[in-house]
Amino acid sequence: MYQWDLTPFYRGFDDPKFNEDIESFFAMVEQAVEAFSLPSTNKVSFLEEALKRQEKIYATGSKIYAFINLNSSADTQNLEPKKALVRMQPISSKLALLEKKLQSFIEPIENLDEIINQSKFLKQYEFIIKSIKEDINHSMSEELEMLATEMVQNGSSLWSQMQRHLTSTTEIEFQGKPTSLTQLRNMAYDPDSNLRKAAYEKELELYKLIEEPISFAISGIKGEVNTLSPRRNFASALEETLYKSRLKKETLDALLSAMKESLPDFCKYLKHKAKLLGHSENLPWYDLFAPMGKSDTKYSVEDAQDFIIKQFKTFGDDLANLAKRAFEQNWVDYFPRKGKVGGAFCMNSAALKQSRILTNYDGTIGDIITLAHELGHAYHGEQIFKEAILNSSYTMPVAETASTLCETITKKAVYKEAKTKEEKIHILEQELQDTTQVIVDIYSRFLFEQSVFEARKKSIPSAKELNNLMVEAQKEAYGDGLNHQFPNPGMWINKSHYYRGGLSFYNFPYAFGLLFAKGIYAKFMEMGPKFVEDVNMLLRSTGKMTVEDAAKVVGIDLTDPSFWKKGLATIKQDIEEFIAITSEV
Repeated sequence: MYQWDLTPFYRGFDDPKFNEDIESFFAMVEQAVEAFSLPSTNKVSFLEEALKRQEKIYATGSKIYAFINLNSSADTQNLEPKKALVRMQPISSKLALLEKKLQSFIEPIENLDEIINQSKFLKQYEFIIKSIKEDINHSMSEELEMLATEMVQNGSSLWSQMQRHLTSTTEIEFQGKPTSLTQLRNMAYDPDSNLRKAAYEKELELYKLIEEPISFAISGIKGEVNTLSPRRNFASALEETLYKSRLKKETLDALLSAMKESLPDFCKYLKHKAKLLGHSENLPWYDLFAPMGKSDTKYSVEDAQDFIIKQFKTFGDDLANLAKRAFEQNWVDYFPRKGKVGGAFCMNSAALKQSRILTNYDGTIGDIITLAHELGHAYHGEQIFKEAILNSSYTMPVAETASTLCETITKKAVYKEAKTKEEKIHILEQELQDTTQVIVDIYSRFLFEQSVFEARKKSIPSAKELNNLMVEAQKEAYGDGLNHQFPNPGMWINKSHYYRGGLSFYNFPYAFGLLFAKGIYAKFMEMGPKFVEDVNMLLRSTGKMTVEDAAKVVGIDLTDPSFWKKGLATIKQDIEEFIAITSEV
């Protein structure tokens, strides 16, 4: 019951249904491509049939890939997912060709609105159809898109797998036994200051074992993006990311400017924490996550489940029932183990209308909050599954909305139920740890990724150069809140977000999600239960609208910097409260 149940997907890689679905998937794609060789003169009916084929392809393909990726994440040493991915490689170029065929059919249609309005089926996909027409301006020829897709399978896809494999399986001797990177990083939260520092030093040693091969991985991926982006008429990787995110540059600029303006508040928090921990002026990296106050209680998985269901119910029965369903149907893989990837994630399956969640649960309050966060992603899925299946994909910025909302609900409840001052300090400071990561560290990651893209245009940065870029980004973001003699130059090695060829700058969406969710939570507190349905409509809209239009569903203007500043102001209040409560005699 503590590992996820993947049998609703398939019973295993030897399941006849798995092989049947792969063969069927390949056949469906081939048939869909062939259908464009004799397009009907009736554009309405032909477009309907094309999208119905796309629905079946998406349902089958997403189920197959989810099964492969979930198994790979649970055990990176398992060869079966790797073999399955190799088996799937030939279809990638065909999918790219199919995408181009659909674009080519839609491109010359001048009366597209008229075509769409003639069909209720097409009307539900209006946003997608118009996006496909717009995508034509950002795509290469059929031949080049197919070639690019095939090269990605032998380029960024493999670099990404190597990073996951090395960071999840490499061990180093620590305190007399082999220790993984995930285990070392978990020690950053230990109450023992000597252990935190020793684990940090050993973490940096471990990075030295794998930094050279991973430096080639990140250079390979960023180089691939730098090569393909201009060929698709994007001025930069960031411009491509914004386009794919359905997000205006004006919105990102408003977010980043508000974040930058708030950095002195976080410096104030970090310097105060440094003082409390006995440091003279600022905080070394190894004490960023040092626990404050006291909460020795370890929570069982069952404790976490009960608490989350109870708190989710304060928002609405739908949210509580989603969590209950996830627990009862074993959607969650809880505990860390060798070969399992670090961190946490949620994968939604529109084909099954279910989700799967991976965590590395250790029984702390923070682990409960992480579980609540990932369940928020599942709730987003639950809402968007009510839409037509091709509308179930949403972009990076809104991806963190429901998750951060659920995290906020849980954190507020944990703080409210704290029985002692020491426990309140512990919970409040953990909240500030998290928000510092999401605002300050995310800002450093954004700066770092920008610098890597620029460096990659001129050379292949060495591990040493990448370490320096990481340190410079940390200095700029953390300012004098961080002791610059003790940064973490290897942060680029362990963050899988940098290693996705088709998904650059997977950092700012976390800050977006945090501050967006804070605004939504504030409205919920003001309006009460009647606002829940508005939130559900927002989540359902994320697959068929731009980010800015989806936000308008709940009356928010994302291009207004004052909106982001309001969210940051609530964090500033938490900082002031933490300083006050820890300064009391």
